[in-house]
Amino acid sequence: MNVQAWTFVMVSASFALYIGVALWARARSTGDFYIAGGAVHPVVNGMATAADWMSAASFISMAGLISFMGYDGSVYLMGWTGGYVLLALLLAPYLRKFGKYTVPDFVGDRYYSQAARVVAVVCAIFVSFTYVAGQMRGVGIVFSRFLDVDINNGVLIGMGIVFFYAVLGGMKGITYTQVAQYCLLIFAYLVPAIFISLVMTGNVIPQVGFGSTVSDGSGQHLLERLDGLHQALGFAAYTDGSKATIDVFFITAALMVGTAGLPHVIVRFYTVPKVAAARISAGWALVFIALLYTTAPSVAAFARANLLNTVSDAPYASVPTWFKNWESTGLITYEDKNGDGRIQYVGPQSDKENELTIDRDIMVLANPEIAGLPNWVIGLVAAGGLAAALSTAAGLLLVISTAVAHDLLKRGFSHSMTERRELITARVAAGVAVCIAGYFGINPPGFVAQVVAFAFGLAAASFFPAIIMGIFSRRMNKEGAITGMVLGITFTAGYIVYFKFLHPELNDSEHWWWGISPEGIGTLGMLLNFASAWLVSRVTPRPPRPVREMVDRIRIPRGAGKAHELSV
Repeated sequence: MNVQAWTFVMVSASFALYIGVALWARARSTGDFYIAGGAVHPVVNGMATAADWMSAASFISMAGLISFMGYDGSVYLMGWTGGYVLLALLLAPYLRKFGKYTVPDFVGDRYYSQAARVVAVVCAIFVSFTYVAGQMRGVGIVFSRFLDVDINNGVLIGMGIVFFYAVLGGMKGITYTQVAQYCLLIFAYLVPAIFISLVMTGNVIPQVGFGSTVSDGSGQHLLERLDGLHQALGFAAYTDGSKATIDVFFITAALMVGTAGLPHVIVRFYTVPKVAAARISAGWALVFIALLYTTAPSVAAFARANLLNTVSDAPYASVPTWFKNWESTGLITYEDKNGDGRIQYVGPQSDKENELTIDRDIMVLANPEIAGLPNWVIGLVAAGGLAAALSTAAGLLLVISTAVAHDLLKRGFSHSMTERRELITARVAAGVAVCIAGYFGINPPGFVAQVVAFAFGLAAASFFPAIIMGIFSRRMNKEGAITGMVLGITFTAGYIVYFKFLHPELNDSEHWWWGISPEGIGTLGMLLNFASAWLVSRVTPRPPRPVREMVDRIRIPRGAGKAHELSV
């Protein structure tokens, strides 16, 4: 079978599986819809968390970023991996012990304020829609190439699938669907990586192949070969970094604390039966995540080396089929500027003019084709990319629907709402959210990983300080938390909008404040949040005694009462 036929088989089978699981695990109560009844096994929840967290940015775009940026792309790898460790250690157990459905629930009760709850709802919706735009864009890219469907129509197909199992199954259906999606996406990521590692370096383990010599008898290490190819074509050496140190630090920090503040990941720790299970599931999720994240740098290096060897100075008339196929999607463009009929792919340090533009989001998806792997592997990777995008999109849409139905309406304006009406409202909100997400997928504000980086920055600037101070500071009050969240997210969103949309011609290190890019500005927004919240809390009344006692119950282990009293 050809690539399109294999892709159709793989994608159809995976969609049938998702729909079947959603029907089997459909939600019958608000507890099922919001937190899967709170009875998910820690290993199962760890796998679902990994799928929820490893979005299209992780599967499709991260290795593409590293492939093009080289050393500079490591900020995404360090930030997202370190962020999950931060989440598992600092937040997950305490939030699970608090025992509420959502992050706005925690913010509203901890800061004893409906205003704080509403601000948290607005932040959750804003962050989630920014994040989900990248997922729907990833869905459109996969469909446009492998099923010969327009990107916009691909987004619409993805909307239909997500609508079905997110609206019908809620968190219960999403959880078990995400387990299936994780198995598919990790298999789809590792299989081509293992094949290509064997071909290029003779090592079956990609992580080992990444640091090995290439198997052509030259004795060169893979990274040494890449550095030579890059410099010969006028690019910076693959292993050299060009970003300013302050920007590397701020982007990495924004991605780390943004991960720890993402509402769709945090809510996963409410789906297990007890606090100890939340800790265990966090550990399992880290293991499952590490399988992909430790493989990504090798995938990036393999893809980049194969790409440069294939297209550099090649006659356009004899380019491989994969090149023409991706060119038809508009994600590869070639313009023969010097009229010699050869592809001139060069970097800014070359004295020649570049003729080839490649969308970095295609690198993982095109990697098996570039390497000449069997068609079934190409179809498998397409299905894996869809699994990664859809799993995260479903989690984000559930956050949006829960924020509207439970946090805004049930807990805010309609306390008498019945459980049945709340469930219907949540499903309607999820349906509306799917439509809005589809619009952002068709009109994305950037490439996949870049859009996701903006979402992490917004989460870092809004949720993380409010949650961390809510857990560890008895003095933090509602006035401080509200001020911090509003200032943090307003500043961060304003900076991103100014440089990315209002004045894109100024979007360079010469014009950024202190050399901090829009992808890293969330760290500064977080610091502004912390500082303003602390200052305001010191000049306003301290929280009521019951709230301070609640903070102690969340933070202090059971049975440590006497020791705590002595220490105080």
